[in-house]
Amino acid sequence: MQETEIRSRSAAPAAEGAHGVEVGRGLPRHWPLLLLGAAVAPGAVLVVVGRSLDDPAVQAWRTVCLAVTVQALPFLLLGTALSGAINAFVPARVFERLLPKRAALAVPVAGMAGVVLPGCECASVPVANSLIGRGVTPAAAFAFLLSAPAVNPVVLTATAVAFPGSPEMVLARLLASLVTAAVMGWLWLWLGRAEWLKPTVRHTGHVPGRSRFTEFRRGFQHDFLHAGGFLVVGAMAAATFNVAVPRSVLDTFAGSPWLSVLFLAALAIVLAVCSEADAFVAASLSGFSPVARLAFMVVGPMVDLKLIALQAGTFGRAFAVRFSAATAVVAVVCSAVIGGVLL
Repeated sequence: MQETEIRSRSAAPAAEGAHGVEVGRGLPRHWPLLLLGAAVAPGAVLVVVGRSLDDPAVQAWRTVCLAVTVQALPFLLLGTALSGAINAFVPARVFERLLPKRAALAVPVAGMAGVVLPGCECASVPVANSLIGRGVTPAAAFAFLLSAPAVNPVVLTATAVAFPGSPEMVLARLLASLVTAAVMGWLWLWLGRAEWLKPTVRHTGHVPGRSRFTEFRRGFQHDFLHAGGFLVVGAMAAATFNVAVPRSVLDTFAGSPWLSVLFLAALAIVLAVCSEADAFVAASLSGFSPVARLAFMVVGPMVDLKLIALQAGTFGRAFAVRFSAATAVVAVVCSAVIGGVLL
């Protein structure tokens, strides 16, 4: 026993030393070199690229990137804060009591619940998994999974701000997203198989014995930093897309109604922009038709690379492949039909 204790005590400094941090001190061991690098590296980068900063293309890229980020950041902050509050303070049994017992009726009700329950797409996957584990029919949980990040109040408000004077765009996004979520829920009732769905055991919401405010803070911090990273990457990608892609290439896709819709739908899957910010990215793609930009905003919160990975890890790869492919097709069709009528 004493020998084990001695080994554990002697191993602690070695482990900390491997990370370069001294016990009881807050500075890294090689902090002078790190400080020198932090001072020299940015200056060296500025010297190397400084000559090109005055280039019109670079200035345009910087303007678009900053505009998308600054406009979307308040909505991302509000959305993740509300999502963290619901996760910490609202029990999952509330959803169970509000849903009808009949699965076919529970699907549209769960879809419409997303209108009043904000949450980002990253948080919707574990929430849907938790609802299934607590007895909610998978079809209703999947309808909520798709609608919550697409039609919540924060997203709709952000869409109205990104498209000023175009209330029809907000209505089209609301209807197309709700119809897509309901259709996918009903499709699961009709064609879904139990062997495709392999939910993992995961708890979301309040854990007895823990502070709710601590859970809120941790959930908000995780969601904001995670989604904020995708926001910055999406803003940079949108700026690069606007500046670097030749106009002839854009005209090839933008000139065709169907090609433009398919192109922006595929772009939404690849960019994986947070739903609280995608409206500003879509608004910056001014060379495309309103229907194509609607497809970008409907497909993105429901199908993107990070969501496919989250669904595969939570429900299984067989589910993620089938569900994501079907959702993309349904979302594009709903966007084209509803956008063609309203926009």
